[in-house]
Amino acid sequence: MDFEKIAGIIKEKGLHAADCEYHTIRELEDGGKLRALLVKGSTTLNIEYTCPTCKKYGFNQQEWKPVSKAAMYKFSTKCQHCGFEIKVPKLKGGKKKKDKTPEA
Repeated sequence: MDFEKIAGIIKEKGLHAADCEYHTIRELEDGGKLRALLVKGSTTLNIEYTCPTCKKYGFNQQEWKPVSKAAMYKFSTKCQHCGFEIKVPKLKGGKKKKDKTPEA
């Protein structure tokens, strides 16, 4: 499924990569998908998703809240159908996991 609402926003406003504060397309666990777009100068994050739990399509708009560098997740949103909290992990940064391999 193509995420047509965000694609429509991009086409309608004639946006390019330089016009976006944040834009991501992610494959989630259990077959879910998510696309999020934050236009520069805006505080509204547009989110389209296929829920990993109920497999239904949804579209949300929510306030963008920057997170700390130590945070594991960039943002989260709730499925409007089943209420499942979809957490979007950061691609880089976040807390480092300690290697539990014993040293010889």
